[in-house]
Amino acid sequence: MDYAKRIKRLQAGLRRQQIDAILITQPENRRYLCGYTGSDHGIAETSGVLLIPAKGGVYLLTDFRYRLQAEQDVPWATVVLYPRGLPRLLLRLLPDLGVRKLAFESHYTLHSTATMLAEGLAKAGITMVPLRGLVENMRLIKDEEEIDCIRRSVRLNEQVFSEIFPAIQPGRSEIDIALAIETAMRHHGAEQPSFPSIVASADRSALPHAVPGVLPVEKNRPLTIDMGLVLNGYCSDMTRTFVPGRADDRYLELHRLVRRAQLAGMEAIRAGVRASAVDRAARAIIAGAGYGDAFGHALGHGVGLAVHEDPRLSSLNHKQLRAGMVVTVEPGIYLPGWGGIRLENMVVVRDEGCENLNADTTWLDL
Repeated sequence: MDYAKRIKRLQAGLRRQQIDAILITQPENRRYLCGYTGSDHGIAETSGVLLIPAKGGVYLLTDFRYRLQAEQDVPWATVVLYPRGLPRLLLRLLPDLGVRKLAFESHYTLHSTATMLAEGLAKAGITMVPLRGLVENMRLIKDEEEIDCIRRSVRLNEQVFSEIFPAIQPGRSEIDIALAIETAMRHHGAEQPSFPSIVASADRSALPHAVPGVLPVEKNRPLTIDMGLVLNGYCSDMTRTFVPGRADDRYLELHRLVRRAQLAGMEAIRAGVRASAVDRAARAIIAGAGYGDAFGHALGHGVGLAVHEDPRLSSLNHKQLRAGMVVTVEPGIYLPGWGGIRLENMVVVRDEGCENLNADTTWLDL
């Protein structure tokens, strides 16, 4: 990854806004800008903070636990430890760098943390400036190296599903299947799941974000599996719904309807088309069949270093898609008391259409 190019682009943005430096605390933004793989233990306990002046070198601020990892991951940055806490280090470091206006990620930084830093730095004449979206806007468009990372993550995700599929039998619990999926991900080299795997059988498949339970998978009833993994920092996200046993006519009808909606959405995707128009193309298929009220979520979302990021394929998003964006296409029908069907692929927006990153459609076309 060309981290130097990304840093220079960010620094140019800071200079345009007359900001002296920025603190990067959001983990995906931090990894995007420097490749640091440290893992945070929640929003209140960071493994490292990037300090990027508008001019000059980059600083990775961390504590003793992560020093070696920081030095190995980002050998070109200056790694500085804060044995007495981040606020004291900043009070010493920022004046030496000539920083008077320090931006922070207002959409991620805890209010209590921002307040504490602002009060401490004010004593040194340094003003904290809330800023959001600067790095996220850079991450919207993936370069071909990033797309290749995502493609490999998607392919490995498919491989895991294919290996686990033969062992998915009626009577096996949802949580047992979810654990088998995530264990296989790790065995194949994934860093972690992109999100807690969803395994939902029968009536529970009508819950879009069902949590796997101890209930057994039911024979001849819908089973939804939503799974994704992180490989080299980049996420995949895929949903497959099928029937262990024999699918009845109603299931086949609804599955084919959802698949037609997915294909209509994918057909509508290309650079220059509004995200809301893509959502509308898929939604019209389901609504036209009388199930519009049963499809209550957006058609899709961006995927990259985070499993949910911009752009959203939503009726509320009227921005145009751009080449290099990576999004999911995941229409669904959810019927309480019966079950649900969701089918999800990932695609790359291209100038003349979209590239489907999912190679295996065996589970989609019935």
